[in-house]
Amino acid sequence: MKFLDRLFEKSARNVAQRSSRRGLLKGLGAVLVGGASVPLLPVARAAAPAAPEHPVEEGDPASCDYWRYCAVDGFLCQCCGGTYNSCPPGTEMSTITWVGTCRNPVDGRNYVISYNDCCGVGQCGTCLCQRDERDRPLYRSDKSNDINWCLGSKSYVYNCSTAIVVGLAFDQ
Repeated sequence: MKFLDRLFEKSARNVAQRSSRRGLLKGLGAVLVGGASVPLLPVARAAAPAAPEHPVEEGDPASCDYWRYCAVDGFLCQCCGGTYNSCPPGTEMSTITWVGTCRNPVDGRNYVISYNDCCGVGQCGTCLCQRDERDRPLYRSDKSNDINWCLGSKSYVYNCSTAIVVGLAFDQ
């Protein structure tokens, strides 16, 4: 037993000679602050990312009555050489957008739709569509679909509007 006592006494004296109380307090403070910041680190919340929701498509995307266009205001890119997801050749998608929530009649679910204007070429001029389902009175002009959203792009010239499904809306 005396061997263990001598070993621990020698180690304790070596530690005492090489460190100070301030060093101990500094280390203890670092551990406390570091431990408190652990919950702030990014964490993978799920084992695998969920697959994006792709709605079942039914109907004519060139018709103003198509379910994705419930909050659109402008010419449909489907009629202008693009699709409801992409801009026509020679145009660029706007960097700013407005969103709407539309109900897909096939599956009865609500989807968040991003309406991006396509900019860079003169107005398309076909398939003008203005639907304002569940529209509210305008209190802030930046929340309106009547604005030319091409102001954030290289060209301010509006051509047409896309309707891109962003994801499934949470029903409340």
